[in-house]
Amino acid sequence: MTLEVELTAREFERRFQALALRSAGAKDNEACVECARCKGCLGCTFCQDSTRLVRCHFCVRCESCTDSSHCRGSRQLIGCQHCHDCEGCSHSAYLVRCVSLTNCQYCFGCVGLSGKDFHVLNEPYDRKTYFALTARLSRELGW
Repeated sequence: MTLEVELTAREFERRFQALALRSAGAKDNEACVECARCKGCLGCTFCQDSTRLVRCHFCVRCESCTDSSHCRGSRQLIGCQHCHDCEGCSHSAYLVRCVSLTNCQYCFGCVGLSGKDFHVLNEPYDRKTYFALTARLSRELGW
């Protein structure tokens, strides 16, 4: 269907809102295997309690993630693995409580980094110190 040339701004807004409402209401999973209590997911396997995932695997309590696996409590991830309580990260792995990271690994409480490894609160650490510090922080924070 092509948009009519005489589509008014008012009609555009009305139709856009109707599409958004219809999309938000979609709850069925499609082509998912062994997912439990998930809604609106596509092509996922073994996920639980998640919403609007696409091609994700073994994710729990995640929302609007794509091509991610083994993530927990995260939102809007793309191509991430083993990320916990993260938001808006892409192509990263082993992140904890991070926001807007790209191409990062082993980051803890970082925001806005790109291409970094072994950082805590955006500060670099050597591998050994990183693991000792994050283990201690995780215990103290009750994680």
